[in-house]
Amino acid sequence: MCGIIGYIGKQDALPVLIEGLRRLEYRGYDSAGVAFFQEGKTVIRRAVGKLRNLEAVVGARGGGQIGIGHVRWATHGAPSEENAHPHRAGGVAVVHNGIIENYRALKRALVEAGETFASETDTEVICHLIARQVRQGHRLPEAVRFALREVEGDYAIA
Repeated sequence: MCGIIGYIGKQDALPVLIEGLRRLEYRGYDSAGVAFFQEGKTVIRRAVGKLRNLEAVVGARGGGQIGIGHVRWATHGAPSEENAHPHRAGGVAVVHNGIIENYRALKRALVEAGETFASETDTEVICHLIARQVRQGHRLPEAVRFALREVEGDYAIA
């Protein structure tokens, strides 16, 4: 099982994300990660194994006021830092819970169109689909809606 969390608020996002992930620990996982804005840039930190491994990588503060987090139990791709979430394509970072049933066909088409992938996950396909829509001039909410029209499966994203 996986778990995702998102935060937008006035507090530092990183402690909120870490506490949310800690509450999801009971589900079992093989890796964890967070993405947050820091000084106008998206920062992604991931670690294999227990949440304490991620905490050692990110520290306790500095996560801006917007972020997403994920604890993962591998469904696509082996447990590794490369396959840990969040994933990024262009300026889009995504965490995902569920299974994208048609990810192989989507990934094949994206690779043929020139996209480069860094993981074996179905989640990274979602990033590329959204980033493509953004490059075509759509604002993020519309880009997400258009991208998810191509996706088949049961899932949640942040």
